Amino acid sequence: MRMFITVQNKTVPVFSDEKNKKKLNLLKSALESKVVKGRKAIKQCLDSLISIEIVGCEAILHSFNERDSLALSLY
Repeated sequence: MRMFITVQNKTVPVFSDEKNKKKLNLLKSALESKVVKGRKAIKQCLDSLISIEIVGCEAILHSFNERDSLALSLY
């Protein structure tokens, strides 16, 4: 299933096996907190973010540079 969220004024597709509003809300709050309080690696990933994939209780953040991609725990 594909949904869209807005991160730093960019619309980013979110891919997930199931449509779960709770996970989507957790993802939004985690990303908002990482934009403000995140370290350099996380901010660099968010600057070049192209898509997000939710797998279980983790969100895989895919960026243009493969080395900048990371996994973010939702719980």
